[in-house]
Amino acid sequence: MQWAVNAYLVAAAACIVLGGEMADRFGARLASMVGLALFGVASCVIALANTQAALLAGRALQGLGAAIAVPSTLAAVDTSAGPERRAAATGAWTGFLMLGFSIGPLLGGVLTHATGWRVIFWLNVALMLTAIAGLASAGLATARAAGMQSRRADWIGFVLLATLMVSLVFGLHALPHARAAPLRAIGPFVLAAEAFFLLLRVESRAKALLVDLTFFARRSFVMGVAIGSLSMFSILSLLLYFNLYAQSREGLGLTALEAGAALLPLSAALLALALSASAVAARLGLRNAMRGGMALIAIASAVIGAAVAGGGMVLLAIGFFAMGAGLAVPYALAPRLALSALAPTQAGQGSGIINACTFLGGSCGVAGGATALALGGFPAVLTMIALAGIIGAALSHWISETA
Repeated sequence: MQWAVNAYLVAAAACIVLGGEMADRFGARLASMVGLALFGVASCVIALANTQAALLAGRALQGLGAAIAVPSTLAAVDTSAGPERRAAATGAWTGFLMLGFSIGPLLGGVLTHATGWRVIFWLNVALMLTAIAGLASAGLATARAAGMQSRRADWIGFVLLATLMVSLVFGLHALPHARAAPLRAIGPFVLAAEAFFLLLRVESRAKALLVDLTFFARRSFVMGVAIGSLSMFSILSLLLYFNLYAQSREGLGLTALEAGAALLPLSAALLALALSASAVAARLGLRNAMRGGMALIAIASAVIGAAVAGGGMVLLAIGFFAMGAGLAVPYALAPRLALSALAPTQAGQGSGIINACTFLGGSCGVAGGATALALGGFPAVLTMIALAGIIGAALSHWISETA
């Protein structure tokens, strides 16, 4: 069960920045279609799997497909939309991404209950074919970075970055068990640190950069990455540990379908506010919109905590709606803020780095949530999420209104 999750995470972590480079090298539309096709093929492998090895191989291939498709689709949206529509298009991309996160548990629970788990992966195939057909018919004109096709790939940088990302994932997921098995947590972090310092040395001298370190000298890029990572930290830890708590006897004692249905206010707010995030930013200002969203995460955590302590399902629905609104605005605006610091021909690489960092933010949320849950139950998880919101609100002070 653990490796059914980790196989996907490890492959995605290793290749997500390379996926962004593919968008720059071959064009965002083509790279998106390749990633979606790989994800569809991998879903077929899982749906037909009769052994553990086949299932885990399919999960790893899904991770590779996602690593290519996620940054490439973001780059396609960013480079194909006109300047006046770019912010709204990026908001729509993040809105539907977070909607998928939130309705996945409900839809998966319904399909598993009514038919079987394999149907989920056959549905993936239909969704990937629909997405590929949409991209093929859209005729998106996406920019390629000058000289990318003739430029040699930075394979040394790729190996070091993959080692860094995979080691961090293993280390983060070993943290909850660090007291019983400290070497399982310490070893991956030591390896990650070595890979990081080697990557800095290699990339500072390389002609063909896999990771352009100058991106991190731009305040808007750093702020966008940081707030996007905190948002993903919050939503993944909330979704995972609420579902566990809601379905446990010590928690709310709900069925899988009831737990998924309880998240519907969160889903509605995520989609609605992400799609209107640009209008919110235009009215309030980008800095105030980001700060308000992150502050609302902290407030919503307190409301959800009061609800699970005995406040009832109505208060829980209010808390989830507020949480969805708080998460949607900063997460929808974070990629826009980060990409505003880059040229259009850097959108693919920038998208890869943005998604790699938000991916790590989500892994930190899962690992930190496991520790919090063991120490203080679901209220401790909510406290952790509230702290993430407070940190994000403080960081928003450094956002430039001219971004």
